Amino acid sequence: MLLLNNWAHVKADQFIVGRVSSETKARLRALAEKELLSESALLRRLVELVLLKAGLSPILTEPPTGARSRRGARLMIRLRPDDQILLRERAAARGMPAATYVSVLTRAHLRSLAPLPAEELLALKRTLAELGSIGRNLNQIARAANQGQLVVSPGRDDLTAMIRVCGTLRDSLKRVLLANLKSWEQGSL
Repeated sequence: MLLLNNWAHVKADQFIVGRVSSETKARLRALAEKELLSESALLRRLVELVLLKAGLSPILTEPPTGARSRRGARLMIRLRPDDQILLRERAAARGMPAATYVSVLTRAHLRSLAPLPAEELLALKRTLAELGSIGRNLNQIARAANQGQLVVSPGRDDLTAMIRVCGTLRDSLKRVLLANLKSWEQGSL
């Protein structure tokens, strides 16, 4: 049905009138409520769908110009009150506005991504920086040893400790990435 929303900006200045039975009206009302639409909005969609199926192309408007067009299309949705509360809570837990959270979730779902919020990305960058420092130190030690220089420090215990730190950092990275993946799939941190 999203395709039918392209005509939403077209000026709606005419009425189509028709009579239906009470049962048909009740069924239409039930369907509109289920779709979280007004009866009028549902009827507009149905008319456009029939016209589309009859081979009449939909009425399209020019895309908006200016800042909005650079940001992408705007999509409006309706949420039940309890879903709105959950959305706000989960967006707040990620440190994002609700609209940004929904946008990120939608993009992640459509493209099979597991996005990282800014705080988690910063923690991963810090961890990678620590691993880089350890790697540079080990390279300096290896270079000195390969050149026949006497390597006094670090000793065996120091190297064992560095390996332990690297293993701990690796395990921490795995946990963060797995927790991030699960949180986007399940919706909680």
